[in-house]
Amino acid sequence: MNNKLEDQYMDYLFQCILTLKSVEECYQFFEDLCTVAELKAMSQRMHVAKMLTEDRVYNDIVKMTGASTATISRVNRCLSYGTNGYRMAIDRAKEQ
Repeated sequence: MNNKLEDQYMDYLFQCILTLKSVEECYQFFEDLCTVAELKAMSQRMHVAKMLTEDRVYNDIVKMTGASTATISRVNRCLSYGTNGYRMAIDRAKEQ
């Protein structure tokens, strides 16, 4: 576990997210929870992670996502040295 994030409030947030049953419910919940900018940043990072796992080069990722090279580097660092969260989510999305 990631002890710097783990607490009862974070647990409750994640428990609530796990109750969502459709993309439409996710839109409803996350539009209430986050700003448009926060949601766009998260979706951009997921798209960057997906492209990095497909061995796409930074220049292509910048052109296709509009992400900065700093964002791409941060996501790449998480893919290489993080908790495997991006890969787990991307792999499970492929299964669906």
